[in-house]
Amino acid sequence: MVNRRFQRRSVLAGMAAMALVPGIAQSEAYIDLDWEDLLPENETAIPNTLRGFIDHDKAPLSSQQPPSSGVRTDWDGQIVRLPGFIVPIDYSGTGVTAFILVPYVGACVHVPPPPANQLVFVTTATPYETDGLFEPVNVIGMFGVSSVTTQLAEIGYALSADQIEPYRS
Repeated sequence: MVNRRFQRRSVLAGMAAMALVPGIAQSEAYIDLDWEDLLPENETAIPNTLRGFIDHDKAPLSSQQPPSSGVRTDWDGQIVRLPGFIVPIDYSGTGVTAFILVPYVGACVHVPPPPANQLVFVTTATPYETDGLFEPVNVIGMFGVSSVTTQLAEIGYALSADQIEPYRS
């Protein structure tokens, strides 16, 4: 009887410690992705020199989006961490609840959007108070292939965010 009480207390103490320090329990609970991981094999990312090209005399930037050569399903249904920049879509109060995660500053806003396989539509139940378009973030959550269309771009992936935090490598 004494042994069971001790075991129960040990388990409860361990659970309490994990609740107080959530990073301990979650530190290995996700897959770290980079933007190149979202491209089909043998495809290269958009060169930096083209990311800043804007032809203001043409149609809206969304119509200048390069075609996507496909998406990867390797991480479909997995918990991942992906860095990027926020392009807000929807707010709750002053926090963003839906946004496009983009690989570089200005994508979808100041320059033509990247291909759909370089954009992730993120939703979060907890509004994230962003410092603006130039704030890099890490987003952790359930990842999947999902075709989403917005006024800004065609999007190839979706992520249901459990955690959004300032960028750390």
